[in-house]
Amino acid sequence: MDRIDRKILDLLQQDGTLAVADIGQRVGLSQTPCWKRIQRLEADGVIQRRVALLDPEKLGLGLTVFVCIEVGDHSQDSIDCFINAISTMSEVVEFHRMAGDVDYLLRVVVPDVKAYDVFYKRLIGIVPLKNVCSRFSVERVKSTTALPIDTMT
Repeated sequence: MDRIDRKILDLLQQDGTLAVADIGQRVGLSQTPCWKRIQRLEADGVIQRRVALLDPEKLGLGLTVFVCIEVGDHSQDSIDCFINAISTMSEVVEFHRMAGDVDYLLRVVVPDVKAYDVFYKRLIGIVPLKNVCSRFSVERVKSTTALPIDTMT
């Protein structure tokens, strides 16, 4: 991946609706070579998909909760059941297996505390959990999906 690829990726991260001709002009390529680079980046899995980013507050999803989970049973069957169940919960917008004092970290987006309580009751019913700690976000100070491409060498 060269400097031009990184610039293409940076532009697409900022605005996925840019026309190939516009991207090409900004990176110093004609439309066809630019399009071929984008196609290669998609084929290589660097560009996974193009989506619209939505404002959660304007959709009535004003509560973000970070949920730290310690599972009680580390058997493969129990973990598989847990992962499969969490992966289907639409409220979970991020799901990470962690190193350290917790096993998993979830970022959950819901309308309010009442909706979180409903989610929580479903969560604790999946498999036996050792500990669940919920941290409610008071203010979203920074939120981006853009990766720091400019820091790559």
